[in-house]
Amino acid sequence: MQESSVASYRPEDIYLAASMYYSQGQTMQAVARRLGTSRSTVSRLLARARSQGIVSITLTDPSHDREGLASAVAAAYGVRAQVVPLPPETDDLERLSLVAAEAARTLTQWMGPSMVLAVAWGNTTAAIAQQLKPQAARGSVVVQLNGAANTRTSGVSYTAVLLSQFARAFGASVLDFPVPAFFDSAETKEMMWRERSITRVLEVQAKADVAVMSVGAVDGPIPSHVYAAGYLDKHDLKVLGRERVVGDVCTVFLRQDGSYDDIEINRRASGPTPVQLRAIPRRLLVVASESKVGGLLGALRAGVATDLVIDERTAARLV
Repeated sequence: MQESSVASYRPEDIYLAASMYYSQGQTMQAVARRLGTSRSTVSRLLARARSQGIVSITLTDPSHDREGLASAVAAAYGVRAQVVPLPPETDDLERLSLVAAEAARTLTQWMGPSMVLAVAWGNTTAAIAQQLKPQAARGSVVVQLNGAANTRTSGVSYTAVLLSQFARAFGASVLDFPVPAFFDSAETKEMMWRERSITRVLEVQAKADVAVMSVGAVDGPIPSHVYAAGYLDKHDLKVLGRERVVGDVCTVFLRQDGSYDDIEINRRASGPTPVQLRAIPRRLLVVASESKVGGLLGALRAGVATDLVIDERTAARLV
């Protein structure tokens, strides 16, 4: 079909263009190739389809559903919940980006001068760091919540980039936590915890005004860093399975009922326990995957969060 005015196109051609574009999700370029015309003509054909009633576009404000989900989560778990809407066909990386952006906005609103922000490393907090906009908080400190070293790497380069992004956004200084994610033995950890250089970090963590963290999941479309980067060996994973572990927060493992203190590996973990986290006034938990619902349940039941940023699909699954 040669290029011509829109008026010369048959109703069935207008319907075909609208069907390909709106129902089949094809691009204007694909429609133009099928009709043998230009993209600008396809645009006019689609406008004609709308004006003739061939296409009817309805906008539904999702805020009511989101508000209902947020209220249900708040009532069930005693947290302030923000539910992030997702456009149709949003993939996992896009979902994480949208949720991280909302979490970044929340943190920016919270931060002020001379505050201590405690950060638990992971894929989600890394995504949040990338979304932060500059917000001066002079005299503030960004402190690492859990160690990152393992038998393969010191973890320094990974956490340094993450913490520096938070620090740059708020004009804050950084306090690293140079210890393993998991010690070889609980006794080694106890001795290390008596070292003055480590005690200093633990004291700053305990003074945190705000904490930001996520839930690690053993399985998921975007594997949690602690499970995908060599922190656990086969024996550890078997133990976690036997103990019915569903996820972790700050590298402390949780069951779905929120229990954790009798899980042996937690005695070797460098991260704060839920009890220690509850001493921090504002604790932001950020989740963007249905695969984390089990771990999220455990985290909420353990009381690790005061605030939750979550996507609408995961919130619906949780509720």
